[in-house]
Amino acid sequence: MPQPIRRAVIPAAGLGSRLLPLTKAIPKEMLPVGDRPVIEHTVRELVASGITDITIVVSGGKSLIQEHFRPNPALVAQLRADGKAAYADAVQEVGELSRRGHITYLDQHGPYGNGTPVLNAARNSGDEPMLVLWPDDVFVAHVPRAQQLIAAYNATNSPVLALMPMQPGDSQRYGVPVVKEEFDGGLLRITGLVEKPRPEEAPSHFAAIGGYVITPGIIDELREQTGRWTGAGEIYLTDAINAFAATRAVYGQVIRGQWYDTGNPLAYLTAQFAAALADPDYGPHLRRLARDLDPADALVAG
Repeated sequence: MPQPIRRAVIPAAGLGSRLLPLTKAIPKEMLPVGDRPVIEHTVRELVASGITDITIVVSGGKSLIQEHFRPNPALVAQLRADGKAAYADAVQEVGELSRRGHITYLDQHGPYGNGTPVLNAARNSGDEPMLVLWPDDVFVAHVPRAQQLIAAYNATNSPVLALMPMQPGDSQRYGVPVVKEEFDGGLLRITGLVEKPRPEEAPSHFAAIGGYVITPGIIDELREQTGRWTGAGEIYLTDAINAFAATRAVYGQVIRGQWYDTGNPLAYLTAQFAAALADPDYGPHLRRLARDLDPADALVAG
């Protein structure tokens, strides 16, 4: 039987350079999408999926993340005394996420690359499988993405990557899986990933979009990379997954739902706009605004 997944890691040590100057003083993970910071969407997804141990790997300048999730009973009490019960409930609920997800924070140490925060978190996970989700992704789905990945892992007892269909011309933006076999429900057996291939060289029409079930074997491959590291280059999950897939089974799960990436200005604005349109209070007004606004009256940068 597969080992139950209780743990997750959220790598949140990046600089957010593609979103400067927004991220000069504010961590990119704290930029709002809808009525909450983007990282809260990820934490809520994990808690809703039954994860009870969440490690957020951070770097300097990320203290706002800890502040956001830290319970603040004094503020809650003040809001209730002022008759602002709805605000009090909202603040209290965010603090509860820290308890329900047992959130801990870990400073990133080691070489750059997205494999390093996973290795950092693995020191506390023993030989357990764990989820890895990025803090700048937002999924809107009837069944949370994390639950879909866990279900695929339970069915295969193997590492699992989150996949989405892509347009052929987009292949140079993603890791593209080499598909060996397709099963019902969007489950794919894959033999590796090709990073950002040209459209004519893409091995499939799927994209790896960030979201993994990582098993101890993948951690061992990351340690192998670190052992060979000489101070140049970076440690990447893709390399560990490809090394593992050379001799053992790896799967991809095509995620059912809508994915929003917030890692660049256009993607962030798209996610923010979609969240606002979906809001029952704001959506109707914004639709009217988009229809009636004269471009000459629009706000412009500078």
